[in-house]
Amino acid sequence: MRRTDSKIVAIDLFSGAGGLSLGLQQAGVHVAAGIDLDPACEYPYEHNLGSEFRQKDVASVAGAELMELWGDAQYRLLAGCAPCQPFSSHRRGADTSDETSWDLLSHFARLVRETSPHFVTMENVTRLKSMQIFSDFVADLEELGYFVEYGTLYGPKFGLPQERRRLVLVASRIHEVHLPNGDFDRSEFKTVRQTIEGLRPLKNGESDPDDPLHSARRLAPINLARMEASIAGGTWRDWPEELLAPCHRKASGASFQAFYGRMVWDQPSPTITTQAYNFGTGRFGHPEQHRSLTLREAAMLQGFPHDYQFVRPSEKPTMKAVGRLIGNAVPPAFGRAVGKVFTEYVKTLVKEKA
Repeated sequence: MRRTDSKIVAIDLFSGAGGLSLGLQQAGVHVAAGIDLDPACEYPYEHNLGSEFRQKDVASVAGAELMELWGDAQYRLLAGCAPCQPFSSHRRGADTSDETSWDLLSHFARLVRETSPHFVTMENVTRLKSMQIFSDFVADLEELGYFVEYGTLYGPKFGLPQERRRLVLVASRIHEVHLPNGDFDRSEFKTVRQTIEGLRPLKNGESDPDDPLHSARRLAPINLARMEASIAGGTWRDWPEELLAPCHRKASGASFQAFYGRMVWDQPSPTITTQAYNFGTGRFGHPEQHRSLTLREAAMLQGFPHDYQFVRPSEKPTMKAVGRLIGNAVPPAFGRAVGKVFTEYVKTLVKEKA
């Protein structure tokens, strides 16, 4: 474990492959451990972060275990992003309240009650803000004496080359804290070009021999023809009639304009999902090469460093498994911004005591 002299020690619940933890580390927070049920997260978490990974269901974690992990930390931070699938707008109004992940936010609140960390932060989809389970979470924190602030953060304002909006909460039981505002103006937003243009050019189905994650999924002939007919920032309406899919020919086809599209070089990318390697599931066509995004490009647009490893060198990465790790990750840029909220506050406390 990489021990730092940070006065804040964090534990990352629902840690995934380590996006939130990486951002916290970049802000100067020491991350003691990540906890997640998915065994595929262990290697990327421990290899890239040097912190302990515990494969556990957060519902089975007790406060005493967290206190042991924090040790003698001067300030304790409990961070996490409960699985967002039940709250996602992609579920199109389905009743998801009976899914097992629905009550994980309640277990987050339970662990706050059991351990009383100095700071708490949570990240999730924006839709969660309007749900009772989130209102209950905020009420629990306030009842425990926490100052709470939450709102929607927009990725490009924090240096993320991606049009991602997420609900972020920060809380402190010492004094009020506030959400970060973001340091980037629109003219400074990081773009797709600035992020991935330096990678090796690839043809449809081609792989970079030096990076297993930089591999383009082979498109079927019909989709390759659609890719070749696509314009950066355009829609399927740019295609000739013979390339249209059945859904495009229906009256409701107008609602599918975010699918089968190319990204634009000089703009942030659309939100990276678990299937960002699939041309047909979003605007995931390369801006000019006739292919879908690679896993490496998706990871970099999500804010991970170029050398971030998701599988062991002896393993062959699969699109589905690694795509899930990348798409479900908290962009490190959000973790870094939130981490700075707490580290700057602690620096102020230290100065006041000096």
